[in-house]
Amino acid sequence: MKRTSKPQLEIALLSPQRRSLLALFGALSIISLAGCGYRMRGMVAIPYQVIAITGNPSPPLRADLQRVILTGTDAKVAINPKDADLILEIINDTSGEEILAYNSNGQVSAYRLNIRAGFRAYDTAGGEIVPDSEIYVTRDLDFSVSTVLAVDAQKQQFLGVMRSDLAIQILRRVAASAKAPQAKSF
Repeated sequence: MKRTSKPQLEIALLSPQRRSLLALFGALSIISLAGCGYRMRGMVAIPYQVIAITGNPSPPLRADLQRVILTGTDAKVAINPKDADLILEIINDTSGEEILAYNSNGQVSAYRLNIRAGFRAYDTAGGEIVPDSEIYVTRDLDFSVSTVLAVDAQKQQFLGVMRSDLAIQILRRVAASAKAPQAKSF
């Protein structure tokens, strides 16, 4: 008598009609994602070879920007702005939290985390690529008094993901502005 393992037995129990139905639902999901414009994040195409980060970004944001430039583009990060093709100036970088909701006992039950960064980008000739702009990222965080340490760790994790998302959005804005036709003054 031949024994089959449990996962093989469960797969064998799926009828051909059920397998076809599951395949159809999977295909419809993929088609609907493609139809709405969804695409996987890939490399950011920036027409610059060397980028310098200036201004006063917080050390975590500077590290995230450098990581995203090095891993998400074909560009390198310059320490000296004179060696760069593009200067990315971080004008301000703030993060904070606000109370979103209270429970019936009057204790905080949700926070909203936010990070805001003001920036501009220009080339070495002083030509403005991205004028003074601002990107704002928020995330909501549920809070429980009984899990304070876990919520604090989750908060730090959220802030890290938010900074990374902010860095990617800054580079995408630079890439889109670099490809856009520049307005000519007459």
